[in-house]
Amino acid sequence: MSDPPITEATHPALITSLAADYPACVLSLTILFHPDPQRIGHWCELPLGPRGKSLALGRLQPAFCSGTGQEAALEERHVSRQALLLQYDQHGLRLARQPGACRCRLNGQLLGDEAVALDRATLDAGCILQLGHAVVLWVHSGPPRGEQHKEVAPALLGSSAALCALRQQIARTGAADLDVLLLGETGTGKEEVANALHRVSGRAQQPLVAINMAAIPVGLAAALLFGSVRGAYTGATASPGYFRQAEGGTLFLDEIGDAPVEIQPQLLRALQQRQVQVVGGALEAVDVRVIAATDSELDTEASSFSGALRHRLGSFELLLPPLRERREDIGELLLAFVRREAAALDAEALLPSLDADPMLIARWAEVVQRLARYDWPGNVRELANAARQLLLGSGGQLSIPPALEARLQGVSEAPQEAAQARARVLAEVTLDDVRAAHVASGYEVAATARRLGLSRQAVYRRLKEAGFRLASELAQGELDAALAAAAGDERRAALALRVSAQGLRARLRQRGDT
Repeated sequence: MSDPPITEATHPALITSLAADYPACVLSLTILFHPDPQRIGHWCELPLGPRGKSLALGRLQPAFCSGTGQEAALEERHVSRQALLLQYDQHGLRLARQPGACRCRLNGQLLGDEAVALDRATLDAGCILQLGHAVVLWVHSGPPRGEQHKEVAPALLGSSAALCALRQQIARTGAADLDVLLLGETGTGKEEVANALHRVSGRAQQPLVAINMAAIPVGLAAALLFGSVRGAYTGATASPGYFRQAEGGTLFLDEIGDAPVEIQPQLLRALQQRQVQVVGGALEAVDVRVIAATDSELDTEASSFSGALRHRLGSFELLLPPLRERREDIGELLLAFVRREAAALDAEALLPSLDADPMLIARWAEVVQRLARYDWPGNVRELANAARQLLLGSGGQLSIPPALEARLQGVSEAPQEAAQARARVLAEVTLDDVRAAHVASGYEVAATARRLGLSRQAVYRRLKEAGFRLASELAQGELDAALAAAAGDERRAALALRVSAQGLRARLRQRGDT
């Protein structure tokens, strides 16, 4: 039987039910790397109770779950049958390497003959355990995973408890018609969550219109959002605006924290009354669900964001976890990214596999345990960028390129230092990097951001410095001339003008050409 739909009345009950998603605490062992790539992401969960328990960790036990009901031990021949003795309870974990066992490393350091005790605080933060030269595990305490529900948001990769809870929230809120505010750091997957919310909603067969508020010029914001009538201002043509384009469906307002101050009162009215003021025209009713997203702090004294708008946007809020709080997903994510990039970069020979050279497998294990200890201030987007750098910089032999190596060594887990690291990552991207990535991406901002490992907001800020324009900034005569030269082919015209084809189409829709 499916869950009842969420309404304003049932919202408090939903909050209570979400708290129940974390009924207990477990010791979780997740495979970050294994010579068999199909095993990466599998996990084992052991209850942390008041009574102590012990387990011999090795080749034949424990069984790791895949999320599909199948279970199997590590079964890696270079791992001893009994490599480590784990003794654990609600207060922590004790690791003891067994006599004659394979080499084992904890957070990169070799384990000797003396047992190592990890208190609960250390276990909550998590640690990396490497068995032999080929298996890397993420070990931590936390809530159990529960049902995966990967079909809810297939673009969100990972099997962590944090993602399980997020997918459950998406499934529950998707059927509701509440507006949703997505909060989270840059690169955490807010666009993917917005797509998933729309896909599982009753509006799934209607349009999903995605807008980046950071890219909307202040002078055109009202017309672009709410529409205009011909002659409303110089050069104005009849245009429906984004709200009316999303009629019956979902409007995704990305980077809502960058909404111009001048337009915020009109946004508030549109949300409260579901009416938009067409520029030069009348009020018109709209039937649209709004999903907004931001990585900005909207509630600080320094913020110019309207408090009333902020609270109206957040009929329901979803907080997306940063990658450093779900490190057990790093192996699964990295594998997906290197597989995606390998074909384009002619680097398939570097991919891990069961029949790969043992030295390549050992290098992959070393790389993964290094990546798992990094804080990832740019989150999943930065990890995708690192996967590309890894393949590009390796040549014929897997290795961490110098720039990535410097980044891995330079970031502490302290929050203030992580914030400084995010600024350093942005500063490392030169204008030449921006130009090269933007050209290679066909002048599409989202693709450029993925190539650079930056947020789209950061890319927008750098494009003007790099000498690029947005389609919305083109002179009317220049636009018409380019379309005529391209015989009406919008993509060819966009390439000639060095602007986004999507942005050009939006500009043409805004003036009523399409």
